Amino acid sequence: MPNKRHQHAEVSTGHRSVIELLLTEEVSSLGKQGEIVRVRPGYARNYLLPYGLATVATDANKRRVEKHRVAQAAVRADKVKSLQELANAVNKYSVTLEANATPEGHLYGSILAIDISKALKAASYAVESDHVRLDGPIKELGMYTVKLHFASEIETEVKVWVVPSAAAAAKA
Repeated sequence: MPNKRHQHAEVSTGHRSVIELLLTEEVSSLGKQGEIVRVRPGYARNYLLPYGLATVATDANKRRVEKHRVAQAAVRADKVKSLQELANAVNKYSVTLEANATPEGHLYGSILAIDISKALKAASYAVESDHVRLDGPIKELGMYTVKLHFASEIETEVKVWVVPSAAAAAKA
């Protein structure tokens, strides 16, 4: 008598049988979410199905996943569009950061990605510190061109001016 709990299409390929499943989550050694994979029945029964990583590849499930994939593509396109608008706006802006420095221009501390991110957020640009790409901390006064990486296809630059703090400039 077949097991009603796990109804699956078992395909025989020679002396070994395989099952077609639809991945509900990405499985690193197997495939991405929404892909149809062929696996051994034991792997499906003992790992993929109980942990909710896959489901039976029925026509209804395939349609549902395709509908979800289309919806996610639309959301992704909107996000890319908004990130591109942000990149274009930030590109026209320059950040001025005050820092304590020696008379020779060496900073007592350093300017990090989070400092640039905070300055951009204060200017109403939603730039996170992980978007800022610095080769290393900024340790001297001057003007720097800093790369911003929003997505694989969206990159821009922002000018960062590091100037002496007003208190230090007043003493000099």
